[in-house]
Amino acid sequence: MTETRGTAVDRFGRELAGGAARMPRVKHDHVEHVLEQWRRERPDIDASPMGVVARISRLARILDRRVEEGYAEFGLNTAQFNVLAALRRAGPPYCLTPTSLYHALLVSSGAMTNRLDRLTAAGYVRRIPDPSDGRSVLVALTPKGKRLIDRMIVKHYDDERELLASVSPEAQKRLAAILRKLLLEFEDHPPPADGRNGGSTRARSSRRRRAGSGPLRTTKQATRET
Repeated sequence: MTETRGTAVDRFGRELAGGAARMPRVKHDHVEHVLEQWRRERPDIDASPMGVVARISRLARILDRRVEEGYAEFGLNTAQFNVLAALRRAGPPYCLTPTSLYHALLVSSGAMTNRLDRLTAAGYVRRIPDPSDGRSVLVALTPKGKRLIDRMIVKHYDDERELLASVSPEAQKRLAAILRKLLLEFEDHPPPADGRNGGSTRARSSRRRRAGSGPLRTTKQATRET
């Protein structure tokens, strides 16, 4: 029987639809959607850096929210966890100056004071005189605080492993190396050799400008402009 033109068209449509269904669908995230919009509206500009900067920014916010949920189970937030973790990492006797803490955690002295007040009230840290400087104090982890952070840190890294489960260990290593290289371009002040010295001597900026280049933008500025 001769196939009519209409039937042939219908058959071709079904075959085409079936082939499309077998094709792997490419997932577009929010950033790709925004890039497509810029390509349409301003094809004269190269918005490709946004593919990196905006994704890092969005991932940071998403991951922060997910990790914060784990801290809430212990009655803490990210800011308080970071203080306890910094003290625990410092090793015995688990104490640092407030200056070292706010330099390491990239917060203002006022914000650090607020965190320390809350942790002190909860019995997780205490302020003690600095034996090397009678005018200063040290922030010390209490036994209660050490027990808490030792419990939290196990769950924290279990949660992070789960968040990265879709990325192979090899790919994680490559990604970490790339991010490390990028971060080194923007970290102005590496941690002091000894965190207990108060961090009063600020390290020289590690950022190097290429000859003829303009001033580097901060990460916050880049994020806002995206």
